[in-house]
Amino acid sequence: MSIKDNLNNIKSTLPAHVTLVAVSKTKPVSDLMETYNVGQRIFGENKIQEMAEKHEQMPKDIEWHMIGHVQRNKVKYMAEFVSLIHGVESFKLLNEINKQAKKYDRIIDCLLQIKIAEEDSKFGMSASDASTLLQSDEFSELKNIKVVGVMGMATFTDNMAQVENEFKSLKHTFTELKAINPKLKTVSTGMSGDYQLAIDCGSTMVRVGSSIFGTRNYN
Repeated sequence: MSIKDNLNNIKSTLPAHVTLVAVSKTKPVSDLMETYNVGQRIFGENKIQEMAEKHEQMPKDIEWHMIGHVQRNKVKYMAEFVSLIHGVESFKLLNEINKQAKKYDRIIDCLLQIKIAEEDSKFGMSASDASTLLQSDEFSELKNIKVVGVMGMATFTDNMAQVENEFKSLKHTFTELKAINPKLKTVSTGMSGDYQLAIDCGSTMVRVGSSIFGTRNYN
């Protein structure tokens, strides 16, 4: 099946309230343009330099989502154009995004990354840390960022019962945080292999790559 067919198949399975982020990391611009030409406008990258290069080459009505781990010293390279930063796991990072956004007179949307997986390799803050952050005076002073929801990455496992529990815990955290900040609207979790389960557990944004573009070659 073609990239276009893959995309249309996935879109046909998504409820209206769920946003599809086409994860285009490592893929050439020509592949991205195949999906762009049939209406896809939201792309997710996990390396800032690669995202910036693609942003330069591609149409300017695209929403670029940074879905990977963000180093504070790299924020300046995407602050001018990035639409949503998924992986915000500390106040220090939020503060840096705010500082760089201010230089461009922008407000950058962010998701708080909540650690739902058991793996040590996964980043994220605890639900209680996120709650404390949203209620802090320091947070209220940040005028050039907007926290719009939460993001989480489930454990890489074949045990779908565990994955389901992790997805549900993210939705539970979202509900608790929304009571603090009613403007929260996004729950970003679920990838190619489990996005349907993620949606069933409350996800409103799924990050799908290999099911659209095919397997990745990291060499």
